[in-house]
Amino acid sequence: MAVIVGIRDEGLGNSSWLVDLGDGSALVVDPRRDPRPYVSAAGRRGLQLRFAAETHLHADFVSGTSELAQAAGAQILASSGAQLAFEHTPVGDTDEIDLGGLTLRVLATPGHTPEHVAFLLCDAGLPVALFTGGTLIAGGAARPDLIAPDQTEPLARAAWRSITERLLALPDDVPVYPTHGGGSFCASGASEAPSTTIGAERAGNPLLQVSGEDGFVDRLLSGLGSHPGYFLRLRDVNRAGPPTYGPETPALRPLDVSDTAGLVVAGGMVVDVRPVTAYAAGHLPGSLSIELRDGFASWLGWLVDDPGTPLLFVVDADQDRDDLVRQCLGIGYEHIAGEIAGGVEAWAQAGHELRSTPLFARPGGDVTVLDVRQESEWLRRHVPGAVHIELGELGERAAELPAGRVVTHCMHGQRAMTAASLLERAGRRDVAVFTGGPQQWVTGEAPREAHPPSA
Repeated sequence: MAVIVGIRDEGLGNSSWLVDLGDGSALVVDPRRDPRPYVSAAGRRGLQLRFAAETHLHADFVSGTSELAQAAGAQILASSGAQLAFEHTPVGDTDEIDLGGLTLRVLATPGHTPEHVAFLLCDAGLPVALFTGGTLIAGGAARPDLIAPDQTEPLARAAWRSITERLLALPDDVPVYPTHGGGSFCASGASEAPSTTIGAERAGNPLLQVSGEDGFVDRLLSGLGSHPGYFLRLRDVNRAGPPTYGPETPALRPLDVSDTAGLVVAGGMVVDVRPVTAYAAGHLPGSLSIELRDGFASWLGWLVDDPGTPLLFVVDADQDRDDLVRQCLGIGYEHIAGEIAGGVEAWAQAGHELRSTPLFARPGGDVTVLDVRQESEWLRRHVPGAVHIELGELGERAAELPAGRVVTHCMHGQRAMTAASLLERAGRRDVAVFTGGPQQWVTGEAPREAHPPSA
């Protein structure tokens, strides 16, 4: 029996899978760009990375198959419909790849994307594991609206056929290992479970507890939330083949104050990744606050529209620069100018202005409450009378807010501070941040100090 190890990206809500093939070699399904987790996991088990398989052209992260080909000589397997522009082995429906004892059978499963395939791992002809990418995930399915508006419904209908005619034809006890999962903006209705079984999804997936194809399509499309704009670019990046970096993460170059000022004038963006309280105490005017955490990359890709924008970072001494750079590269943001040496203190010592953002400790007063959470969060509970604008839309909709003081909130403060920085960039000055959620606002409780990484 093959041993399957999940390698989770908590920030993007995705899993990739390392499969011990039982002969000293390994297969990786849907790896992200950083090769180190796979090389390390294989090394601990004494395995050679022989195969790297892609279920589809990813929209939310830069594929790591080229990295594994370079680092370990892995053979890249990808759908022929993806039309990759770099060396790989194209595969199509019903193809079988000999893995050295085990067999990988290809199932065409369009839905999330047109070229999508699932990989069925077989031992002596019997199915032992199914890698579904986004076509079928635990408690849901991946969204079909990332190609073009006129393809959304046809792809949703294709997903129904792929699931009901191809995947549910398999035995109930077949384990299912999806790529997308809970927390992924690619997913619709996903649970937090990283894996599942055919039987569990047949019996409990809400999308399958409906009356036929039309009910499935209606439920799938009604469950779609918003998504970052960069999702519409990365398919082309992954088709063309991204640059490879290998196991060494590029270092953040230190920038002095004059370099920083010059790059800002030339169109660079200052992104302050320090914690909320540090940004509140003092920051560069016009800087964008996105606290470094698991979900950093999603918000960077959502709020910095142009991946060619030079990025200049404000980083605390104890923050993980390797993680920062890898998250940027993981979504295709390659133009990393560096970090401001000496941070905000050096900026102030050079005679430049710093600004601060008040933290609103207790609810109340004559203010506009701005809730920047996702629509699904707002619908569950919100402050009566609050204005709701999702964080990803705020840059374009800031002018809709009334005059006077605005207090932003999310659940724990990170998104709220990002919102405050966007409003400051739009010219608003009377902005404060409430670091709690709607419950704390309504009940008058003091906000919690903890800042979970997903907030």
